[in-house]
Amino acid sequence: MIDPDPDAQRGVARQFNRELSWLDFNERVLALADDPEVPILERAKFLAIFSQNLDEFFQVRVAGLKDQLAAGISAVSSDGRTAAQQLTEIRDRLDVVLPRMEGIFLDQVAPALAEAGIVFSSWSELDEDDEKFLVETFEQRIFPVLTPLAVDPGHPFPYISNLSLNLAVIVRDPVIGERRFARVKVPSLLPRFVVLPDGERYVPLEQVIAAHLGDLFPGMEIELHHPFRVTRNADLTLEEEEADDLLAAVELELRRRRFGRSVRLELDAGTSDEVRELLQRELDLADDDVYCSPAPLDLGGLWSVYGLDRPDLKDEPYQPVTSYRLVDGDEPADLFAAIRRSDILLHHPYDSFRTSVEELVRQAAADPAVLAIKMTLYRTSGDSPIVKSLIRAAEDGKQVAVLVELKARFDESANIEWARALEEAGVHVVYGLIGLKVHAKTLLIVRDEPEGLRRYSHIGTGNYNSTTASIYEDLGLLTCDPAIGNEMTQLFNELTGYGRNIHYEALLVAPRTLRAGVAELIRQEVEAVEAGGEGRIVMKMNALTDDDLIEQLYAASEAGVQIDLIVRGICALVPGVEGQSSNIRVRSLVGRYLEHSRIYLFANGEEPGVPRYLVGSADLRARNLDRRVEVMTSVTEPALQERLQEVVDLLLADDTLAWELATDGSWSRLTPADPEAPHNTHLRLQELSLARARTS
Repeated sequence: MIDPDPDAQRGVARQFNRELSWLDFNERVLALADDPEVPILERAKFLAIFSQNLDEFFQVRVAGLKDQLAAGISAVSSDGRTAAQQLTEIRDRLDVVLPRMEGIFLDQVAPALAEAGIVFSSWSELDEDDEKFLVETFEQRIFPVLTPLAVDPGHPFPYISNLSLNLAVIVRDPVIGERRFARVKVPSLLPRFVVLPDGERYVPLEQVIAAHLGDLFPGMEIELHHPFRVTRNADLTLEEEEADDLLAAVELELRRRRFGRSVRLELDAGTSDEVRELLQRELDLADDDVYCSPAPLDLGGLWSVYGLDRPDLKDEPYQPVTSYRLVDGDEPADLFAAIRRSDILLHHPYDSFRTSVEELVRQAAADPAVLAIKMTLYRTSGDSPIVKSLIRAAEDGKQVAVLVELKARFDESANIEWARALEEAGVHVVYGLIGLKVHAKTLLIVRDEPEGLRRYSHIGTGNYNSTTASIYEDLGLLTCDPAIGNEMTQLFNELTGYGRNIHYEALLVAPRTLRAGVAELIRQEVEAVEAGGEGRIVMKMNALTDDDLIEQLYAASEAGVQIDLIVRGICALVPGVEGQSSNIRVRSLVGRYLEHSRIYLFANGEEPGVPRYLVGSADLRARNLDRRVEVMTSVTEPALQERLQEVVDLLLADDTLAWELATDGSWSRLTPADPEAPHNTHLRLQELSLARARTS
C-alpha cells in the first residue's frame, strides 16, 4: 500500500465534518418533501422523517458535543473543529434549514393536502358543529388524562420529559391578582392531530387543550398560553466494566436517561418573552438552544396523517414477491430443501420478509428434525412473529439461544421486554456483551438429517423486524455451506460463552478480523494495478467515517484503483481531490425505501481478475469495526453474484434518486439524462422482482 502524501492539496480537508455530513443527509430527506413530483402524502411522510431524524440528532450528536464542552474536553473532530465550533456551525446550518422545512409544510404540503380534502384547521376556523364535536372529545377522551402542574412556592418547576409536547400557561387569580406559571403536558398516547367527523380535517391536539384551559384552571383568568417542546440528552452511557449485571445496569441507565440534560427548546413563533425567559432559565438553556417555529411543533406527528387510507395520494402500492424457490404451488416450500439445492439471496423489501426469513424460523420451530436455533436480535417489531416462533421452539424442547442486544439505541426498553419473555419460555438469553454491541444479523439452525447434522445459516444486513423490512432495503443470504455453518457455530459459542484465538475464514467478524480483512482487500486492488491490471472497488454502506480505512482508500485511489462509494448517510471522505482521491466518486440514494444494505465489491478479491462480493451488517465506522460484533460473508454462487452486480450497476446508473458529493462538500441531485427514460433504482428493482416471480 502506498503512503498518502500529507502535503497533497494543502488547504483541502482530508475529511468532512461528521455532524455536518449528517445534516447534509437529512437535507436530502427534506428535498423529497420539497419535490412536487412526489405524491403529497409521501411528502408529508418525509417531513415526519426529517423531524424525527432531527430529534435523534439533538438527543445524541448535539448532546455529545455539549457534554464535551461541559467536561472541558479539548479534543477536536477529524476535520479539526472543536466542539464549540461544531455547535456554532450546526446552529448556523439549522437557521437556514428549519425555515425551509417550515415553509415546505406551511406553503406547499398543507395547502396541497387541503386541495385533496385533508385540511389542517385551527380552532378559530371551526364552525359550531365542529366545536361541539371537539368539546365532547375533550370531555370524554382528553380531559381525564390531563394533569395541570402549577409553579409556586409549594410547587417547584416540574420535570419536563424528553420530546414531550407541552403548553406553557400564565394564569391570574382574579381575587388576589397573583400571576402564576403552569405547565400542561399534551399526552403522547393521544394522536398528535384530532380528526374531525368528516375524517379528513385535523386540529392540533394542543389547540384543543388550549381552548379548554378554563376547565383545567377553574375560576382563574388565562392570560396566555404557548406550546413548547424540550429535547434532552438521551444517549446511553454505561460503565459496563463495573457492571455486575448488564440487564440491571441498562435498566438503571434508562431511568437516568429520563432526566438527561436539556439540549433544545422548541417554541411557537408567537411565544412571549416572559415565557421564553422563564423556560430558558428553568431548563438552563442558552439563546442558541432555542428554536422558534411558525409551523406546528413536532411534525413527526404527520405519520398519523400519512396513515390515512388515501392510496391516491401515495406511491403506487408494491406487494413484495416470494421467490419461486420458496413456494410449492400455493403453499410454502420446504425451505430447508430449497437451501440445500443452492444458496438463496434475499433482497427486501422487493422479496417478502414474511415468506422467507419469518417462514424459515416458523418451519424450524415446528420441525421435529431441528435440534437448535441460535439468533442475534438487535431490533425487532412490537408483535414479532420470529420471537413467537422462538418461544414455541423452546416450549417444544428445542435448544434455543438468543443474544438480545440491550444497548440498541432507543430500543432498550423493548428489547428488555422481549428478553424476559424469551427467558420465561425457556430460551437461553444472553443480554449482550460487556464493552461491545452485537449488531450482527445472524441466524443458525441445526437440523438432524439422514446424512448427519446440517447447519443452515442466514446472514443479513438488516434487523429481524417485519415492520422495517417493508421500507428498509436489505439483503440476506440463506446457505447451508459447511464452512459458514462451522464458523457460525464458533461465533455463537463465543457470544454465549467465552473464547479466544478463534479463526475465521468464511466470515469476516468484527472486532476480530473485519478491519484487517477489508484493509487486505483494498491492498489487493492496489497490487493488481501495480502488476499492470485494473483495480476496482465498489462499496455500498450507510456511513463512512473510519480514519484508517479512509486513508487506505485515498492511497488506493492514488495508486490507480477506481473506487465508487454509495453512502446513504454520513461520509467523511473527500472525493475528487487531485493527489488525494482523484479516482474516488461518492453518491447517495434517497427515495421510497431506506437504503440499508451493505455490499462490498473487490474486483480482485478472490484472485487477480476474480471478484469478491461481501454482504453483512457493518458500515466502515470505528464503532462498527472496533466496538461492535459485526458479520460479513462472501456471496460465492455465480448467479447470486450476478444479482448483486445488477444491484450495484443500477445504483451507479441511477439519475433520479441519486445525489453526488463534490470536493467542496456540497451535494447535488442528479437529473435524468433522458427525461423519457429515467433510471430509478427502486422502481427498476420492483420490476425485476416481479418479472422473476412471473417467469420462474
